[in-house]
Amino acid sequence: MKDYIEERVLELARYIIETGATVRSTAAKFRVSKSTVHKDITERLQEINPGLAAEVKEVLENNKAERHIRGGLATREKYLHISKKGV
Repeated sequence: MKDYIEERVLELARYIIETGATVRSTAAKFRVSKSTVHKDITERLQEINPGLAAEVKEVLENNKAERHIRGGLATREKYLHISKKGV
């Protein structure tokens, strides 16, 4: 694996652990695709640092468990915004 890829993988992993970020927000922050973040975290990180991979997996599983809540809040905000415009 190329050095710059390893560096990116480790940087992504540290960012996710420190901030509790989602794959989508991490991809936006580092200007890479969600697919790249996912591949880096699930496959490449496991080869580089299995301990760090386990920590990241825990954060991502927590994000996955909470995503229905974030989706509900986003929908609520959307309709609150629409109703204020219509009034």
